[in-house]
Amino acid sequence: MRVSALRMFLGRHTIGLIGLAILATAATAAIFAPWIAPYSPTKVDLLARLVPPFWVEGGSLKHILGTDNLGRDILSRVIHGAQISLAVGGGAVVLGAIIGSLVGLFAGYFGGMVDAALSFLINVQLSFPFTLLAIFLLATFGGGFLSVVVVVALATWVNYARVVRGQVMSVKNQEYVEAARSVGVPTRRILWRYILPNVLSSIIVVASFSMAQAILTEAALSFLGVGIGGATPSWGTMLNDGRNYLQNAWWMTAMPGIATALTVLAGNLCGDWLQDRADPRFRK
Repeated sequence: MRVSALRMFLGRHTIGLIGLAILATAATAAIFAPWIAPYSPTKVDLLARLVPPFWVEGGSLKHILGTDNLGRDILSRVIHGAQISLAVGGGAVVLGAIIGSLVGLFAGYFGGMVDAALSFLINVQLSFPFTLLAIFLLATFGGGFLSVVVVVALATWVNYARVVRGQVMSVKNQEYVEAARSVGVPTRRILWRYILPNVLSSIIVVASFSMAQAILTEAALSFLGVGIGGATPSWGTMLNDGRNYLQNAWWMTAMPGIATALTVLAGNLCGDWLQDRADPRFRK
């Protein structure tokens, strides 16, 4: 019986499991990068510059994914780059979820002028071309981990606000909420005890999609040269480093590009899976 149930679960949720496996692999690489990576990501070896991957003529198993224009090992840099991408993605998701959920919670519950003001704020955010806004903010206030996390969070909080607002507007008129309000339960307790738990599943679903968006946004900003600097590479900076070597050293951009694409794809697969799990129509 247990074997049949396991097979049914694997059959129905293969996509979600694939996404989780990819994210788990990326997280493992990020956490254990100093021990997994064969070389330091900043070690320069000019005698081994532009070595191709091992399966290409002229490649070597010493550098499985090849080296860049300074002789730095691509595999080591991709592994260490996972630290930056996942850290920025995770930090931006948490910050964006807090801000967006609070805005959506208050707008949906109180309505009226509060809803109008917060909805106007959401529309203002959506009206800005975010990439230009992010470049302006980072160029003005400087880069760094915290600055990038805050700027990337600005790109995602509206997703939470819109979803939570709609969920709250339907939940706040439920009988149990009306009963709590009629017996004098404080508004703060109603929000945190009765309403927030009922919209938490939607927040988690949005977070999974926002994680992918945050990783892609960080890579784009780093590619443009306004992301996180420092010794530790990110996938976006690796793409920027390799853009002048596309013809004779394609692996410099292909490897971090593949890592970024797989991680973003994994986040979207997990989001689709969680969305199905959160939808009562798909539950059995």
